[in-house]
Amino acid sequence: MMGYLIALVIWIGGWWLNTKLSHSPASDTRSVSLIIPIIFGVTIVLMWEVLVRMLGVSAVILPAPSDIAVQFANSIPLLWADLRQTIIKGALTGYIIGMAAAFGVAIIADRSEFLTKGILPVGAFMAALPIVGTAPIFVKWLGSDWQSKAAVVSVMVFFPILVNTVAGLKDSTAIQRDLMRTYGAGYWSTLFKLRIMVAMPFIFNGLKIATTLALIGAIVAEFFGSPTLGMGFRISTSVGRLAMDMVWAEIIVAAVVGTAFYGGMAFIEKRVTFWHPSQR
Repeated sequence: MMGYLIALVIWIGGWWLNTKLSHSPASDTRSVSLIIPIIFGVTIVLMWEVLVRMLGVSAVILPAPSDIAVQFANSIPLLWADLRQTIIKGALTGYIIGMAAAFGVAIIADRSEFLTKGILPVGAFMAALPIVGTAPIFVKWLGSDWQSKAAVVSVMVFFPILVNTVAGLKDSTAIQRDLMRTYGAGYWSTLFKLRIMVAMPFIFNGLKIATTLALIGAIVAEFFGSPTLGMGFRISTSVGRLAMDMVWAEIIVAAVVGTAFYGGMAFIEKRVTFWHPSQR
């Protein structure tokens, strides 16, 4: 009972503090906008710690944040090695390959109405395929090292980027294209100077969706075969050993990296599409 009471007090304190900040004159400043979610996150972690400690929850069910922090601090070299294997070799490589392939196919499809109408339904079908079904196939084909993980990620990110790019290339208006023709611009000049620029919000929408898919794909693919490194491999083996603090440490790394990846892409989008109404 005491644990619930302390957790309730922490929640009320965090709620009150965030309410005060949200209604303060400085609520629209960047610093306050960052402090509010930080306070919310700290409140959740403190409640988690109190409830786990006071209620005697087994570490196998849910470890306390302090135990996860200790495990994280003691496993930094191992976590870094897993991060390098999964993110840099698997997710990032697959993301780049899938992105380049999607752009190339989108431009080819843009030249043909037949391909456009044929690729989009196939893309929707392929995007619906479960990763737990496709990942073992790529592991069998390409082996258990990072190459199979990159292939899984490439397939996962290919279709969201492709569909958004094709849709973006169709978004320029007839008046804009007619204006380019009056300037004597051919297909490629119109493509690079008008249509790709108009398509940028669509393209970045696909790229941002693909950031999360890339990380998920690389981690899940490692469940079906991996060298003795990788975030998916570590999560799988740690669950088998009931080392849930290590599992949560890997989850934290994945969440931080995924957020940074998405934020980096959003930052680039803001700089490239500064002219779009959504960025004003």
